[in-house]
Amino acid sequence: MKDKLIIFDTTLRDGEQSPGASMTRDEKIRIATALERMKVDVIEAGFPAASQGDFESVQAVANAIKDSTVCGLARALNKDIDRAGEALKGAESSRIHTFIATSPIHMQMKLQMQPEQVIEYAVNAVKRARQYTDNVEFSPEDAGRSEEDFLCRILEAVIDAGATTLNIPDTVGYSMPHQFGATIANLIERIPNSDKAIFSVHCHNDLGLAVANSLSAVLNGARQIECTINGLGERAGNASLEEVVMAVRTRQDMFPCVTGLDTTEIVTCSKLVSTITGFPVQPNKAIVGANAFAHESGIHQDGVLKSRETYEIMKAEDVGWSANRMVLGKHSGRNAFKTRMNELGVQFAGEADLNDAFFRFKQLADKKHDIFDEDLQALMSEVSVDADDEKVKLIALQVCSETGETPRAEVTIRVGDEEMTGTSSGGGAVDAALKAIESLVNTESTLVLYSVNNITSGTDAQGEVTVRLDKAGRIVNGLGADTDIVIASAKAYISAVNKLQSADARQHPQKGEV
Repeated sequence: MKDKLIIFDTTLRDGEQSPGASMTRDEKIRIATALERMKVDVIEAGFPAASQGDFESVQAVANAIKDSTVCGLARALNKDIDRAGEALKGAESSRIHTFIATSPIHMQMKLQMQPEQVIEYAVNAVKRARQYTDNVEFSPEDAGRSEEDFLCRILEAVIDAGATTLNIPDTVGYSMPHQFGATIANLIERIPNSDKAIFSVHCHNDLGLAVANSLSAVLNGARQIECTINGLGERAGNASLEEVVMAVRTRQDMFPCVTGLDTTEIVTCSKLVSTITGFPVQPNKAIVGANAFAHESGIHQDGVLKSRETYEIMKAEDVGWSANRMVLGKHSGRNAFKTRMNELGVQFAGEADLNDAFFRFKQLADKKHDIFDEDLQALMSEVSVDADDEKVKLIALQVCSETGETPRAEVTIRVGDEEMTGTSSGGGAVDAALKAIESLVNTESTLVLYSVNNITSGTDAQGEVTVRLDKAGRIVNGLGADTDIVIASAKAYISAVNKLQSADARQHPQKGEV
């Protein structure tokens, strides 16, 4: 019997800390539901003490998810742990994940605490978390640069205090695979009560080694990996869930453990996260990139046609690429639409929500012959916007662009109950449209990213536009999709404007991240 490798997904927490990747409560529920459908063991839903919005998001996920454990992050502070415990009350299975820094530089410069104080805080945090749940995880932040002797002391103490999972994070992505694996093996061997806890790892990708470090740790005794969909996360991101899971599955000759994931849900989940966050997946990304199972070389094509195993070590079907899917169009009825949305994990709150989504679907079908799953995911990103957060709405857009003339745009928006119209010229049709919107909303923000990706193939494909705005250090993403790229751009800009005006700033209070 092989060991179980626990998959701990932190897309909703660490993934959200990517600049501009902030998610709404409804978007978090959609992703959490997709992760549950994939049979992810633990879903870290957020950091309840970060903001009221994050508290409510964790609470909503905890109430919605039944088959996966829902986890909340908390610093080693009573107020954080109490907040996490409160948010997780409705969960069928809950976990509190508490952490404190243990590297000399963090203890001295950030915490300004002595090692003994750090141990005291850690032990107290675990004991307090045990008042809410028997499932408590502890992380020594910046373990990769911590002294091994001190790690042994603090980890032994928190196990005695009731921690059931010990997570060893490479917080700054500094470790090398052989070194990190040896650290895990040494800790398991040296800590007297190590058999009473599961060892976990959380690796960052600053040197492109997050997956390699995570797998090295598994080979040396770790039985939980913390990861994210598409490797999303702050700075260079985290270990990629799809890469970790498929490496373990594909190389069962090497790994003494198995995961319980339904890997056929990987591609769908990847596309959902990409659509919601506005972070496109690069074509050559392992497992979920558009080219992951594509073959252009004649030699490769010939080999695959004769025997797939010549150049493919995995089946595309195993990760969800070639699953049979229904293609919808303008003649598709409400039941077919609802059924496909349910298969994609979208549940409508009531008839009004279904009617709104179906109306938008019909509008899209009038412009585009075939509607694919990717189109439906993009459509739901628009439908799921909370009406309270949608203070600015696009009413009309007219653009004039011709050879030898300066493009001009006229845009009409509704701000609250008032309709406003503005005009502007620009270097192109998109530039003119965005400047016209800005002349009306006056956000005083800086456009730091404008990105366009096609959702599907073909000349009638929707363009998916990502706009990133920076206002006084607060960064938000806006996403828009349409068969007309100028309209998609306007939608994306207005989406970002609405996020800037949202009351929930979603600012994370910790100085360093696990």
